[in-house]
Amino acid sequence: MSAQSSKGTALITGASTGIGAVYAERFAKRGYDLVLVARSQEKLSEVAEQLKHTGRKVEVLQADLTSPVGVQRVAERLSSDPNITALINNAGVGSAGKLLGSKIDDLESMIYLNVTALTRLSLAALPGFVARNNGLLINISSIAALAPELLNGTYSGTKAYVVNFTQALKSELEGKNVTVQAVLPGAIATPFWDKAGVPIQHLPQEIVMTAENLVDASLAGLDQGEVITIPSLPEIGDWEKVEAARKALGPNLSRKIPASRYNVAI
Repeated sequence: MSAQSSKGTALITGASTGIGAVYAERFAKRGYDLVLVARSQEKLSEVAEQLKHTGRKVEVLQADLTSPVGVQRVAERLSSDPNITALINNAGVGSAGKLLGSKIDDLESMIYLNVTALTRLSLAALPGFVARNNGLLINISSIAALAPELLNGTYSGTKAYVVNFTQALKSELEGKNVTVQAVLPGAIATPFWDKAGVPIQHLPQEIVMTAENLVDASLAGLDQGEVITIPSLPEIGDWEKVEAARKALGPNLSRKIPASRYNVAI
């Protein structure tokens, strides 16, 4: 695809390995130039070299997104570059240890990366997307967002935030030609698991998806207009039932008097 037919530039975080590297290759094939963000300059350069065959412009931007300085560097690029038309917030880290046995500094760093950095980068990019009436935001969540008993409540809480944040943005951006999507992967064959302390070989192989299949399914969901994409879920109707049940709670979540089962004297 020629430079004249570019769809703009996609900035992808966590792009040096795994899901992020696959997104980079797929977005290049879709006609996007790329800005690849990760902590390792060496690994970023390797991915950029591998993408030369796509014919797209590929830039690497080294930044540690667990650091406010690194987040600010990327946020400034997002807010100042009108060529950026897509942001894929893929960078994230997990924690598989028991919550009470975890180091609080590690948990705080995870919360910063999974929540604060994602929020700052999204809100750096979105005003420009809205002003230009064109943009795409993909946030990588996790099926742990729906299962707080998995991988300890802190990790699942960060990923539930990503779902809530994306759904709120969908409502706020209605009619502004900006597309948002949250992707909820299950177990994916990436370095994530080694970093979380659970080697991928220790997981039942029937639950482990390749990063390539995950990204391809996620992009198919994007093309079908899904706001929440759960690539492993056979029936999207199951998710729709969950959403319907959640919304049905709405009228009774805040009332003048307590529910009768509490026997509170009024």
